[in-house]
Amino acid sequence: MPEDHFVGQGEWASPEGVLMTTEVTSRDSDTDLRDRKDKRDGYAAADIPVYLLIDRDACMVTVYSDPRNGKYLSRVSHPYGDTVKLPDPVGITLATEKLKDYTH
Repeated sequence: MPEDHFVGQGEWASPEGVLMTTEVTSRDSDTDLRDRKDKRDGYAAADIPVYLLIDRDACMVTVYSDPRNGKYLSRVSHPYGDTVKLPDPVGITLATEKLKDYTH
């Protein structure tokens, strides 16, 4: 997102300019459901281009992209250890080997 984008916007800021959000799954089952479904769907509805879910239970990284009509049309999962290419407009490569150290 652009520098200082959220300054002065309060609790409900415009998502314009946000390229990606990242969530790490929680150990709490209620929060875990929010990470996997509710937040994903909210980010898609806000047209945030990429949602990266780091799933500590499954030791997987899931990349959601191409939001349309409140849903992500693309979903690609990778096990920890893979090198993951994040789609445009993010366009970076993410090494996930170190995630293994933080799983439990």
